[in-house]
Amino acid sequence: MKITLLFLISLIFIPSISSQTCQRTCGKQPIKYPFGTHPGCGDPRFQTYITCNEQQQQLTFTTHTGTYPITSIDYTNTLIYITDPTMSTCACTQPSKGFSLDPNAPFTFHDNTVFALLDCSTADSPIYKSTNDLNNSSFALCDPHGASVCSLLYSCQAISRLNIPISTCCVYTPVDLGPSFEMDLGKLKCNAYSGLYGFNGQESDPVSWKYGVAIKYKFNFNNDYPDMCASCEKSNGVCGYNGPYNSFTCNCATGLNTTNDCFFGASWSSALRLVLWQSGMMCISFRFLFFFNDLMF
Repeated sequence: MKITLLFLISLIFIPSISSQTCQRTCGKQPIKYPFGTHPGCGDPRFQTYITCNEQQQQLTFTTHTGTYPITSIDYTNTLIYITDPTMSTCACTQPSKGFSLDPNAPFTFHDNTVFALLDCSTADSPIYKSTNDLNNSSFALCDPHGASVCSLLYSCQAISRLNIPISTCCVYTPVDLGPSFEMDLGKLKCNAYSGLYGFNGQESDPVSWKYGVAIKYKFNFNNDYPDMCASCEKSNGVCGYNGPYNSFTCNCATGLNTTNDCFFGASWSSALRLVLWQSGMMCISFRFLFFFNDLMF
C-alpha cells in the first residue's frame, strides 16, 4: 500500500522546470512559443539565441557577432525585429563590425530586409570588381535597384558631413550575403552599415524609414503550431521542456509542470492542496486521509 501511494504521488508531481516559473512577458514584450524567458522554457533550439535580460527587462537576440535588443515579435508571421546599437541611420553614423546570423540556426533574413554598406573602399573591397579598362575603373557587385537608397542615405546630414562619395555605398539584399548570412565589414572593407526593413510609406524620406533587421524564424518543417503547446497556452500555461530528451512540459502558474496542460492541475484542486515552501519542498494534505489509515499502523 505504501508503494502504491508513493507511485501515485510520483505520477501526479512531475519535476518543475526550475525554481522560477516561466514568464509570459519580458518587460512589455509578450513571450510565446517557441521562445522562453529561462532555460527549460519555450523550444530548446531557440534558448541560446533568444533570452530575457531580467535586470533590464529586455528581450535580446544573440549571434556570434553580438547581442541585440528585440524591438518586437510578429508571432502571426513568425518575424523578429531587432536593432543594432552600432547600426548607422539617417540620424547617426558610426563604425561597425557588421551583423551576421549563426550557421545552422533556425533563422533567416526576411525578404524585406535591406543592408546598405557605407563608406566602402572602392580600391580594396571585394564588392567592387575592376573593369580592366583604360581608366582602371570599377563597379560594385550590388543591387542596382538600391541606388536610390544609397542616394537618400548619403543626403542625411549625419552621413553627408563625412563628405564621402555615393560610389562607396553598396546595397546588399539578404540573398547577397550567401548561405551563411555573413556580413563581415572588416573583410568587405566597409566602415559602417545601415539596415532597414520598411519605408513606412515614406520612400523619399530616410528619416522616417524603419531601421533595424527583420529576421524570420522557423520551429518545424511546416511551421505548424504544435497542438500540445496550443492546449497548454489555452490553460494559462507556458510551453517548455524538461529531462535529458527535452520532453515537452506545460509550466503552470503554480510552478508545477504537466505533460499536457494546466487543466489537469485544476481538476485536482478540490481533492488536493499544494503548499510550496521556499525551500522547494511540498506539503501535501489530502481531504480523504481515512482511506490511508492503515498506513499509520
